Amino acid sequence: MTTLFISDLHLEESRPDITDAFLEFLKDKAYGIDSLYILGDFFEAWIGDDERTPLQEQVAEALRAVNESGTQIFLMHGNRDFLIGHEFCSRAGATLLDDPTVVDLYGTSSLLMHGDSLCTRDVEYQKFRANMRNPQWQQMILQRPLADRQQVARQLREISMAKNQGKQESIMDVTPEEVVRELEAHGVQRMIHGHTHRPAKHDIEANGKPAQRIVLGDWHTHVWWLTVEEGKDPVLESYPL
Repeated sequence: MTTLFISDLHLEESRPDITDAFLEFLKDKAYGIDSLYILGDFFEAWIGDDERTPLQEQVAEALRAVNESGTQIFLMHGNRDFLIGHEFCSRAGATLLDDPTVVDLYGTSSLLMHGDSLCTRDVEYQKFRANMRNPQWQQMILQRPLADRQQVARQLREISMAKNQGKQESIMDVTPEEVVRELEAHGVQRMIHGHTHRPAKHDIEANGKPAQRIVLGDWHTHVWWLTVEEGKDPVLESYPL
């Protein structure tokens, strides 16, 4: 009885080493388990399910094979790939999850999030996030020609990188009070998220009781995942790319 969590792979053509590591990870660890959760920023960019690059098709095929082995696959949007839709998920044998979502992990209710909504001190980013998650804006973007969307994605990436270089690290991390607020709003004692690229397990307090926040790692230099098994404490694991 095993469930795995990953996030922030940022798959892209310029990093074939990450794609190769992901495909190997699936073969070694994901076949025949209970579930695999991918909590956002799976791809570095996503401009619509109609793009269908060789990388996207390769990944969809690999996930479909894992799903056919009996593993349930769940995918959550990140701040890079929020336009992933049901068409891609259907090809990949995956189910698209809302952010946030509460799931039962072997008797423990756990709040799953990408994590960017927790960074409330970054006011400028939160305004940007609200615009990008607006269904009307998304529909407008998806109606534009593919070449136009590719250009928009490049521009947004450049703007994001430039702005982040001038921000304090603390602003781009989660707001502790927001973490507690989310745990209490959902009545749970465990949160699992990605986004911040700061893998760790944090013991905190919420609902007047001990609680836990588990942060998944990004795949820039290491393969990171969280293993949750029935009757055992969750384990963050990694190895170098």
